[in-house]
Amino acid sequence: MANWWKEAVAYQIYPRSFKDSNGDGIGDLNGITEKLDYLKDLGIDLIWICPMYKSPNDDNGYDISDYQQIMAEFGTMADFDRLLAEVHARSMRLIIDLVVNHTSDEHPWFLESRSSRDNPKRDWYIWRDGKSAMEPNNWEGIFKGSTWEYDPKTEQYFLHLFTRRQPDLNWENKEMRTAVYDMMRWWLDKGIDGFRIDAIAHLKKEPQFADVPNPDGLRYAPSMQSHLNYDGLLDYVDDMSRSVLSHYDIVTVGEMNGLYADRAEEWVGEHRNRLSMVFQFEHVRLWEPEEGLRPEPGVLKKIFTAWQEALEGKGWNALYVENHDLTRITSRWGDTEHHWRESATCIAALYFLMQGTPFIYQGQEIGMTNTRFGGIEDFDDVSAKNMWRELAAQGRSEEEIIAFLTNTGRDNSRTPMQWSSWPNAGFSDGEPWFPVNPNYEMINVASQQQDPDSVLNFYRALIQLRRQERALIYGRYVLELAEHSQIYAYRRVLAGEQFLVLSNMSSKSARWPEEELSLKSARCLLGNYPQEDEAYRLHPWEARIYKYGG
Repeated sequence: MANWWKEAVAYQIYPRSFKDSNGDGIGDLNGITEKLDYLKDLGIDLIWICPMYKSPNDDNGYDISDYQQIMAEFGTMADFDRLLAEVHARSMRLIIDLVVNHTSDEHPWFLESRSSRDNPKRDWYIWRDGKSAMEPNNWEGIFKGSTWEYDPKTEQYFLHLFTRRQPDLNWENKEMRTAVYDMMRWWLDKGIDGFRIDAIAHLKKEPQFADVPNPDGLRYAPSMQSHLNYDGLLDYVDDMSRSVLSHYDIVTVGEMNGLYADRAEEWVGEHRNRLSMVFQFEHVRLWEPEEGLRPEPGVLKKIFTAWQEALEGKGWNALYVENHDLTRITSRWGDTEHHWRESATCIAALYFLMQGTPFIYQGQEIGMTNTRFGGIEDFDDVSAKNMWRELAAQGRSEEEIIAFLTNTGRDNSRTPMQWSSWPNAGFSDGEPWFPVNPNYEMINVASQQQDPDSVLNFYRALIQLRRQERALIYGRYVLELAEHSQIYAYRRVLAGEQFLVLSNMSSKSARWPEEELSLKSARCLLGNYPQEDEAYRLHPWEARIYKYGG
């Protein structure tokens, strides 16, 4: 079934780092408005903005103290209203983050909840007695340490899967859910076009709050799987859909750690009336930072193909390789030393033309890379700081820790957007809140705008090609060269039309025999090398898109 959001190309904005309009060094809503023409020219249809709500910023805005106010650093509600109107005036749409697994500990709901054990909002959060003068269980939090924080006033612990200043809401409480739904309707009635739903996999908790196995005898046992996708979670999603989502023409994207392709249809099946899409985590392994930094093509083929086939004719994929929680994809999967441009564009072609809605994270379209760090003082992200302390306690040297966090730290994706070679990369007239990547003089929007071979213009060409060819939106995905160790190849097929996407995911040239995949009657529409030297040979990190016939 055709939908506007299936045909869209989406762009994610991390507002603190996108564009500063007032010289205070912090990106803001007016800065986004200032750059809407750039996004329109790129070919963007849908913009997703990370949290811009009032927040004490313990976790960079994902700790919300008021869902219906704007963080002062980002502007005012009038600024948001202007931004929304300007987005719609350009025939684009806007979605915002819905963060309802937890709030800030400064949210009025939590202030009431912790005021006394008999407060009417006490059960809006999750409170438990300790066990033998210790926490209620041995769960380790997502950012390390215990998931429990003791409150001396009421002599109980509250649950926080993320930081200690992000208490988890109790989704078992119907009154709390009603308050959340009222807030969602308030934003939708304002005119936004949907939500990206943060941490939705965590809403349902393990009913007994039981200890998890701890064979290594750790103080807090790694317990991610005990926080995810419990039976009954979909009941919450159904309740949200019946109460709110189904009454609006919107798009919803759930952040779904721990979901695999065999259960994807339960979440996004078109007859289910639940979510439009999910961001699955298999191919990025967000919470397994020491694994998969540069996955073999065979691993990617297995994961992407499983998702493509599981949802064919049933639901829809969200396609992405970067976001605010991940390192830069060209540094993570590509070859920034020898083939920066080629690997940035090859990875783009690989994921962008599968069946699904492609998402671009700010700076990805110019091939932004990981930055450099010199010590713990260079990191802003709470998870990086916690990881530093844990690795130091294990006896790791400072050099080892810096090397590890340089490859895995979320701060890599949060450096200011590189607009030009001017001071501060054109991001701000003031001192940026976080240092600009030193390579901004080489990698920036201005230098790539007029370069026909730039990463930016390759993304523009991909977007234009997808928009022109319906088969590249709705066509069936068919994997080719399944056993090839370097090349990822797939076809898109619709009503007699066929397209072929070829990506050499390596720094060595790659060949394949004509009898395994023929290019007869195929015409190359787009590639990231100047010419096709040899039909059945790809240069390092070469990508080509072919159309058969016609």
